[in-house]
Amino acid sequence: MHRVVVLALDGVYPFELGIPVRIFGSATGPGGTPLYEVLTCGIDGRPVRSSADFAIAVEHGHEIIETAGTLVIPPFGCGPAVAPGCPPPIADALSRLRPGARIVSICTASYLLAAAGLLDGRPATTHWAEAERFKALFPEVDVNADVLFVDDGDVLTSAGVAAGIDLCMHLVRRDHGSEVANRVARRCVVPPWREGGQAQFIERPVPEPDAAATSATRAWALGELHRPIPLAEMARHARMSVRTFSRRFRDEVGMTPGQWLARQRVDLARRLLETTDLPVDRIAEQAGFGTSASLRQHLVASIGVPPSAYRHTFRTARTPPRTDRERVGERSPF
Repeated sequence: MHRVVVLALDGVYPFELGIPVRIFGSATGPGGTPLYEVLTCGIDGRPVRSSADFAIAVEHGHEIIETAGTLVIPPFGCGPAVAPGCPPPIADALSRLRPGARIVSICTASYLLAAAGLLDGRPATTHWAEAERFKALFPEVDVNADVLFVDDGDVLTSAGVAAGIDLCMHLVRRDHGSEVANRVARRCVVPPWREGGQAQFIERPVPEPDAAATSATRAWALGELHRPIPLAEMARHARMSVRTFSRRFRDEVGMTPGQWLARQRVDLARRLLETTDLPVDRIAEQAGFGTSASLRQHLVASIGVPPSAYRHTFRTARTPPRTDRERVGERSPF
């Protein structure tokens, strides 16, 4: 069983502290078998002061970090206070993380990872309101303030507050596939995947009350993914000009219509690869990619593996071996 250790530091935000146990603790396999063990630790085993008017008793010291497959650090009000160096007691705790384990920051806990040098030369994100200060303090980090989270393999960072849910849901999906992640989402009453990024939450003028929305057109487009959907057709469906539709779409979703369509096609292809025995060529057609080569290109760009490797990871025992037709051009997973 994969062990998730959550490091609670003085000033921890209670909501974010509870995210890992709610999401990972709700992930189950066949017969309801838990897929994760979630443990919370502090630096010295003493009660941890929270950002609210109460302290939190933790049962473990930081020694259990060396047993973690994933270490999650919720925000604790540190901000720039940890720059330029990581406090020695915390640095010692982080040094216990074994090679190959993942480390995850939620919201401004990214400051701690950066101060410890764990984000040098890597892409990362943090709360949009802290992005400029973060860049100034840690210029060696490639900060993207427009996304909800960044997955850089063994180091993952999320944006503010509820984006920690998005990142933990992503890890469940990455570890066990969409079917398990969707069950977790239903159990926790959260979306399995949120559209867009932080751009949709950054402070901006409120749209006019009578402004038309693009949600109906997005819902319509989800049923038309098997075919090309030109931008002009989406704008006509929304009864807007192309220029107005593009602007409104980006304001509401945080990405362009083309980027959004590509993401929906990839998500559909992933579901079909996981849950059906359809040949890769057929999945490419149903998801609107046209050819298996195009599907392969988009899947590799999105999640780093081609259709064959993805299906091999998540296919069920009943799925028959791939055909020679599916193997063409997919000999290497990278």
